[in-house]
Amino acid sequence: MGTLKRKPEWLKFRIPGGSEFVRVNRLIRERGLHTVCVEAGCPNMGECFGMGTATFLILGDVCTRNCAYCGIAKGSPQPPDVDEPRKVAEAVKLMGLKYSVITSVTRDDLADSGAGQFASTVLQIKESCPGTGIELLVPDFKGRMESSLDEISETGPDVINHNIEVVRSRFGKLRPLGDYDLSLSLIAAAASRGFEAKSGLMVGFGETLEEIYSTLRDLRDAGCVSLTVGQYLTPDRNSCPVERYYSPDEFDVIAEYARSIGFQRVMSGPLVRSSYHAADR
Repeated sequence: MGTLKRKPEWLKFRIPGGSEFVRVNRLIRERGLHTVCVEAGCPNMGECFGMGTATFLILGDVCTRNCAYCGIAKGSPQPPDVDEPRKVAEAVKLMGLKYSVITSVTRDDLADSGAGQFASTVLQIKESCPGTGIELLVPDFKGRMESSLDEISETGPDVINHNIEVVRSRFGKLRPLGDYDLSLSLIAAAASRGFEAKSGLMVGFGETLEEIYSTLRDLRDAGCVSLTVGQYLTPDRNSCPVERYYSPDEFDVIAEYARSIGFQRVMSGPLVRSSYHAADR
């Protein structure tokens, strides 16, 4: 099934604007920082920036992987900016954030897959902004998962999030360099270390409802307690097409099922993304 030409009414969102949006955008760009909001073309960017929030994207804006659904640039990234953790902490302080979300591109080229930059960023935020909540949305740290999690764990973030992204049957096509079971293992490892484990799933690739439910059961069995489920939207003409648009009622059904099997925090809706309203705790 090809790309659906017309999006349903419930997928319309506001064009970013307003004084707070301009302030946040300027603050981030003046410091040479990146956000997943901008780089991935998040539909909630206007709302979140307008509320003074953003999800910081560390380790540059070029990813070493080539997932078929992602709008972030792919290729050979530059070396990490050693001053980036301080810049992020400064932005968090200037924005007055009570809760911060830090994610990254995947950096398979680095010896520690970027774990050290995550750890440094957490420590800088804690020093500059005591009491600010910190959620880390991490890659799978392929081949270095245990050591990377050990390094991050020592800094004490509040939440460790790793998105499963798609159901098992779609991994080979959409995440060819990823591993479904490795992602589950990372979530289990985070939970076993005592962290609130979180994950996110996108739908719209032609998966069945039972495949969605099976993925949710896999996540719960791994110790995941917080969940986001959202509609996949094609970021550009070179990305995988949307096979199906789910209705708001269907997202409610998925949320009901997730709660019935023990998820404590669930956000499920057409425009929900992994860090959407993350501070609502």
